[in-house]
Amino acid sequence: MNGQGNNVPLGITLMILTTMVFGGQDALSRHLAEEYNVLMVVMIRYWFFAAFVIALAARSRGGLRGAVRTAQPWLQILRGVLLVGEICVAILAFVLLGLVESTAVFISYPLLIAALSGPLLGEHVGWRRWVAIGVGFAGVMIILQPGRGVFDPAALVPLLAAFMFAVYGLLTRYVARKDRAATSFFYTGVSGAVVITLIGLWFWEPMTAADWGWMLLLCITGVTGHWLLIRCYEVAEASAVQPFAYFQLMFSSLMGIWIFGDVLRMGVVVGAALIVAAGLFTLWRERVKG
Repeated sequence: MNGQGNNVPLGITLMILTTMVFGGQDALSRHLAEEYNVLMVVMIRYWFFAAFVIALAARSRGGLRGAVRTAQPWLQILRGVLLVGEICVAILAFVLLGLVESTAVFISYPLLIAALSGPLLGEHVGWRRWVAIGVGFAGVMIILQPGRGVFDPAALVPLLAAFMFAVYGLLTRYVARKDRAATSFFYTGVSGAVVITLIGLWFWEPMTAADWGWMLLLCITGVTGHWLLIRCYEVAEASAVQPFAYFQLMFSSLMGIWIFGDVLRMGVVVGAALIVAAGLFTLWRERVKG
């Protein structure tokens, strides 16, 4: 933690601020994606993100040359491509299902990471964590309601986003065995920006002056959110602040209800409660084992 100690209260404050910013980012992404092509929206957002990543890398130990150096370039590029693809899928989910239900399903990703850490990383997953994973999966099923009438395939979109983000998280953990965090962060932004630009330019649409303002705000929230998250992990241990990441569910849901008129179903409340409880238990088990 860069020798700054373990200031848990400050870390928690920064994490809650991060979730507030990301909640606003979700609302801005949904607004713009309802008016313009998702790929174009993500492409412009990634231009700012890549500039932020390059600036950070230039200031890190070893500079840009040190950040670029990696023994596993293809895995690093795959991570970047996977994340930008996940962001596109997640924004599509916001448009199709709304912020409330999409975010409620997406927060199952820590449980997917726990479930996949065994087959993909060879980590041991005990019976307690498998029970938690099962409880969280039951929560997802309560939200999606697959047995009620005609099942809407769009309900699987946020689950796909959660799966993609879980694989991204596991790949990040894997490459960390050989690469520095600065290297992983550099490839996350730059490789994602290159790929989404090659695709997104084909879907360019003229934007109104007002929406360029919203786009600028989206880019600023993206950079601000990542900066806050980095600072959060610099001042406090991840295990102490990670449970507060679930505040994003509350902030995104409030944005969805207040701005877009999303409806909060009882099934979503119950399902999300199960997912959060299972996720917190999984985090607690990881801390105990650590």
